[in-house]
Amino acid sequence: MSAPVNVLYLTGFDSSNAVLLVEADRVRLFTDFRYAERARELDGVEVEETERHIYSDLEGRLPRRIGFEADALTYANFELLQAVGGVELARRRGLVESLRAVKEPGELDAIRRATEVTNRTYERLAEERFSGRTEKELVWRMTELFHEEGADEPAFAIDIAAGPTAASPHAVPGDRVVQEGELVLVDAGAKVDGYCSDCTRTFAVGEISDSLQEIYELTRLAQQAGLDAVRPGAIGRDVDAAARAVIADAGYGESFGHGLGHGIGLLVHEAPNLRPESTDVLAAGNAVTVEPGIYLSVVGGVRIEDLVVVTEDGCDALTTFPKELMTVS
Repeated sequence: MSAPVNVLYLTGFDSSNAVLLVEADRVRLFTDFRYAERARELDGVEVEETERHIYSDLEGRLPRRIGFEADALTYANFELLQAVGGVELARRRGLVESLRAVKEPGELDAIRRATEVTNRTYERLAEERFSGRTEKELVWRMTELFHEEGADEPAFAIDIAAGPTAASPHAVPGDRVVQEGELVLVDAGAKVDGYCSDCTRTFAVGEISDSLQEIYELTRLAQQAGLDAVRPGAIGRDVDAAARAVIADAGYGESFGHGLGHGIGLLVHEAPNLRPESTDVLAAGNAVTVEPGIYLSVVGGVRIEDLVVVTEDGCDALTTFPKELMTVS
């Protein structure tokens, strides 16, 4: 395994320079001097210290046939593996990712705690004054709130986009000052004990137009349709279609151009995916987001996102912050 997140998942070892080899009778971890001392604390793992560039120091260390992560190994490192004498290489995809998709009870507990921190942070953010502050200022304040509520760190770069900035689903917060009468899209999540949460809410700053209220309500209805479609055995594209149809039938289909949701865990984006092309099959223990949106150029955007856990008969929403349109000052 060469993907750092997969090494972390299988061993608990967090490093930017480690390779894991899982064999029938043993597990070996290759890393350099900077990480070797900490790696030796792992139970059930043999540590082999290498030069800093691991792949150039594997001659004589590998069995005759090994699998490699085709989606993680760089071509340069692939060439180095090819140069190791007498080793046959076998491409593998998604082996660990499929294990990570269904969460163990301890993983779900960490995700729940991260989401509880996120819920509390949104509650406190809603008490803040938005109008007259820049997007960047609000991002900084939310970062402070996350830490005050117990997050190890934000799970990803906080996105706060006001007015026309929110017409881009993944906007970059800037120096634009939030104005009365516009929507503010907030996409953020906490990380706790290595696991992520994710939530998006859209706030109204003072009184907003009927047209903005309309697209907000439409997004809320679409999200509920998506939530109702989440269950074991559901296919990702079908869950996506349930929410997408609500928006498309109202004439805004071209304004919802991203997938409905994604898995979450050690990474903020992982399997399974809820997208128009997704063939992923949901299973109990998946943690996924459901987040439709409508984005209107020059005007603004709306997105509503909950994090849910797939259960035996549907899903359990971990996000508890209200979805009714909330007005802030």
